[in-house]
Amino acid sequence: MPRTVLPGKSYPLGATWDGTGTNFAVFSEHAVRVELCLFDIGNPFIEAERISLTEVTAHVWHGYLSAIGPGQLYGYRVYGPYEPEQGHRFNPAKLLIDPYATAISGSVNWDAPIFPYKVGVSDDLTKDDQDSAWGMPKCVVGNPFFDWGQDRQLRIPLAESIIYEVHVKGFTARHPEVPEELRGTYAGLASRPAMDYLKGLGITAVELLPVHAFLDDKVLVDRGLRNYWGYNTINYFAPEARYASSGDRGEQVNEFKAMVRALHREGIEVILDVVYNHTAEGNHLGPMLSFRGLDNITYYRGVEGNPRYYMDYTGTGNSLNVRHPEVLRLIMNSLRYWVTEMHVDGFRFDLASALARELYDVDKLSAFFDVIHQDPVVSQVKLIAEPWDVGMGGYQVGNFPAVWAEWNGKYRDTVRKYWKGDEGHLPDFAHRVTGSSDLYQRDGRHPTASINFIVAHDGFTLQDVVSYNQKHNEANGENNADGANDNASWNCGAEGVTDDDAINELRERQKRNFLATLFFSQGVPMLCGGDEIGRSQGGNNNAYCQDNEISWYDWDLDEKKKAFLEFTRRLIQLRRDHPNLRRRKFFQDRSIRGEAVHTGAGRSADVKDITWLASDGSEMSDENWNAGWINCIGLRLSGETLEDMSERGDPISDDTLLILFNPHWEAVKFALPNSSARQWEVLVFTGQPEWKAGERMLNAGEKLDLASRSVALLRLAEPKVPEPEPADKQAKEKPAKREARPRPKPAGKPKQ
Repeated sequence: MPRTVLPGKSYPLGATWDGTGTNFAVFSEHAVRVELCLFDIGNPFIEAERISLTEVTAHVWHGYLSAIGPGQLYGYRVYGPYEPEQGHRFNPAKLLIDPYATAISGSVNWDAPIFPYKVGVSDDLTKDDQDSAWGMPKCVVGNPFFDWGQDRQLRIPLAESIIYEVHVKGFTARHPEVPEELRGTYAGLASRPAMDYLKGLGITAVELLPVHAFLDDKVLVDRGLRNYWGYNTINYFAPEARYASSGDRGEQVNEFKAMVRALHREGIEVILDVVYNHTAEGNHLGPMLSFRGLDNITYYRGVEGNPRYYMDYTGTGNSLNVRHPEVLRLIMNSLRYWVTEMHVDGFRFDLASALARELYDVDKLSAFFDVIHQDPVVSQVKLIAEPWDVGMGGYQVGNFPAVWAEWNGKYRDTVRKYWKGDEGHLPDFAHRVTGSSDLYQRDGRHPTASINFIVAHDGFTLQDVVSYNQKHNEANGENNADGANDNASWNCGAEGVTDDDAINELRERQKRNFLATLFFSQGVPMLCGGDEIGRSQGGNNNAYCQDNEISWYDWDLDEKKKAFLEFTRRLIQLRRDHPNLRRRKFFQDRSIRGEAVHTGAGRSADVKDITWLASDGSEMSDENWNAGWINCIGLRLSGETLEDMSERGDPISDDTLLILFNPHWEAVKFALPNSSARQWEVLVFTGQPEWKAGERMLNAGEKLDLASRSVALLRLAEPKVPEPEPADKQAKEKPAKREARPRPKPAGKPKQ
């Protein structure tokens, strides 16, 4: 007996269960017919029923089916012209994934006829009529109900954030304390051992590499490899099922939610790395999985005048057509879904410049930015751009709108070159460690616009930055031709693993220098997961396809790795303890060279919030800045000039701090600046990592033997005041009359 199809509604898009039945709605502007295909729940290879959706509202095809509920498998077949030269590629023989599906079951079988044309027989102009359903993943009708309890977004201020970029699988795949059945999954990341580690490290947010459902490229499968990073999206609502321990018929959704809830309970935010710039369908010779068959000319940006081919700003074969209102709606609905239904705290947008291209140039006023900024939900979470793409003019560091933060690629490049010992980078280095005001101040942004990083997933790990001069990507099967050739790395004297103690000691010190610079810089630090335990990829700087021990974290920690982990924890704790290291504002809108602060209430005109020092203790002169060969420098940060307050209105102040940088191959005796407190306390010294805070006190004017290639952080010490005598002794002995002594000045107000 034919099933009764009620008209249903055109909104919301996707499959929406209401407790009685399910409403199906899918967009296609140029289709002439749309069929909903239901599959046997017990056997996803069997198409049980095919139903025509005859109701169309504003190009949305819709219908309501009673007695259809969570767990039902489905897909679409869409009819229309197959005219690639006109941009149309409809082919009803190919089962399609619903762009709004909240769960996807199964994976693509590359042996199935999933290409819309006859592969190996003709070019893409000849349609293939073989049915692809048996080799396609199936959409799952979801159940929206989940017990969140009191969970909500944490809304940790960016100025207080410490981001940890992490791969869901790689983090726990080899973790001995995580139950074996949970390793490499959302539940594994939410397990007690993982939580204790993240909490103990001190980070405030995890930035997850892509968890939107994605595809393993055929070329990788043919090589016996997999797409490990996940930048190959096939759906923007469904969490990737391979990271679920509980199943792929909707269980992956609840497991992801439970992970978010668990992280929030520990005070850790969840930021998603999202890929709205392209999809897994590739170029004109790619497979037909979803968007291409639903309405190719709507979803993809074609070459002007020749829509058979795709504009490619991403290096992946296609670019999503963000200029089209329906594509913008898809992106915004996806973002809102992950915020409201999945409770995530923010997004990092992969190749974000590609999203901002109106015609050819990256446009600050593009529709993408307009809708983001006007949205009351999405505009209130963390928005982080990877501010480049591979197209002409795509490198846009510093050019995103005011509500955005950016991965600061200039920070990474400059800091690496500085510690490598390259000359001529000192002025640029000074800008980077003070928040990159040259990039972000002019449009009203703050240091928090700069997401600082030394290492990210794409490139060398921190261990490999100090161990390799050249990339070693042979395992990728591309003859070492893939990956960047310029890494600003230095192997410290030997390529790769070595038994030379001196080289290994230097490598450890260089790693300490990099992380000390990262956590003592203004802006928002991002630590690449595993760098704190010496994770190495053997010199592979493009491990996107290495879903194996090359990429997975190695938790077998020797004493050296444990010591470096503890050092990293110390740096993070220092940053959290000292608001002077994480200012919300630039240095009073003055140049980075430390001009005098304007006189304010209760403050003398000679106090400077920032002072750059030469190794002799004097202020850096223009001659010093322009010398080119000078690299050793000191940075004094006044603790009384933060001009900030807490949410309760209390003024925020801190210790005055001194940061000394010496990238030179020889030690430098650095004269400490004079102060009324007369002493400086060494908090951290990468040349002597075993020194604890308070163990080394130095007088003003004294010289610190700053080891070659080292960083030191010092605190202006409080003047010591004699302790009062016990009350009983004062009662017995009448103290002799003494001359009045001047009260010591507060430590936060040194006179320069």
